[in-house]
Amino acid sequence: MTEYTALQAIPTTERIDLERKVPAHGGFNSRLLRIELVRVLRNKRTLIFTLLLPLVFYVAFGVPQSGKWPGTDFDPKAYEMISFALYGALAASCAIGAGVAVERAQGWSRQLRLTPLSGPAYIAVKVVTAMIAAALPVIVVFVIGASTGASMATGAWPVSLLLTWLGGSLFASLGLFVGYLVPSENAMQILGPGISLLAFAGGIFYPLAVMSDTMRTVASFTPMWGLSQIARYPMIGGSFDPMWVVSGVLWIGVFFVGAVWRFRRDTSRV
Repeated sequence: MTEYTALQAIPTTERIDLERKVPAHGGFNSRLLRIELVRVLRNKRTLIFTLLLPLVFYVAFGVPQSGKWPGTDFDPKAYEMISFALYGALAASCAIGAGVAVERAQGWSRQLRLTPLSGPAYIAVKVVTAMIAAALPVIVVFVIGASTGASMATGAWPVSLLLTWLGGSLFASLGLFVGYLVPSENAMQILGPGISLLAFAGGIFYPLAVMSDTMRTVASFTPMWGLSQIARYPMIGGSFDPMWVVSGVLWIGVFFVGAVWRFRRDTSRV
């Protein structure tokens, strides 16, 4: 009896059970997302760090601000509030993304490759988890900012909060990319200083309007330039530059594709 004939002899219901089914959406589902969220919420060290650091920065550098910066017409407290909220979202999302470096060292990512879970679905679960976690520092810093005198138009508050959250949380793809690119013990050592450097160069901590022409040119090529400008646009106003969107989409796309590529390569020998 051939293998095909033997398979045909099995009742239909049992035959279906023997077949390996590829789940919808590559394996992306609410149960897997819930598991990831529980893991993040149990990591108190990461949550405290990503919540306290941007808050301390805002209290130290944002609250003492008064008047206007040279060449600007907006409240510096509000600018710093958005900046450090964005930095907190960046730190939270990148830290969660970089957690895959530990999973690699433990062999968990290769175990997942034995399941029907696809690379893009796995990356998407991590990004969504990071987006939820990144909302916490944004909300906390905005609440403290409002209570310490940060000022902008009423309608700008919810829009800016939403854009800050979205812009920062999407950088989970950067954390994922680095987490798959380097060993586990080096991931956060690279990301920590790297995020701070990119934030400074991209004009997150200090307005581009008071920077030199050279620094403004450099900033426009950094990953955080476009998203930070979009987050502050409801407060600053003026003309909207479409290149902000192009820059943000391009960089996030590069990091996402890089993370998927490294995931597939890292787990190819299963």
